[in-house]
Amino acid sequence: MYNMKKFFAPQSLYLENGMALLRMVVGCFMLYHGLEVFSAEKMKVYFEWQPFKDASWLPYLGKALEFVAGLLLTAGLLTRLAALLMIGTLAYITFFVGNGKVWYEDQHPFLFVLLGLVFVFTGPGNFALDNMLFKKDKMN
Repeated sequence: MYNMKKFFAPQSLYLENGMALLRMVVGCFMLYHGLEVFSAEKMKVYFEWQPFKDASWLPYLGKALEFVAGLLLTAGLLTRLAALLMIGTLAYITFFVGNGKVWYEDQHPFLFVLLGLVFVFTGPGNFALDNMLFKKDKMN
């Protein structure tokens, strides 16, 4: 039987595995959004948006960054860099493409900004290539 006292305690519960699961799911979402860069039909829609009328290369850059961030996050490779790519891209979408109404219209991209901050502060969790490349004991 699970100890309810442990559930309500202020200490972390399964932090490393939980962060790994969250990182991989968010990475897959970013991959999904970034895959649009390979579809001329889907990219055509973005060119009609007012912020991209004079800079038609920006949607390609944004979708490519989403795709790269998604790959890196899913693998747990250079997690903090991937999180910064995601933060920058989705913050741009929130505040420059959108209206910056994070409590309403632009809530979806801003939630990815917040999730990116979680990965910057906590790292990748378990099952990440970062754990093999940058041993935890080397960092202390």
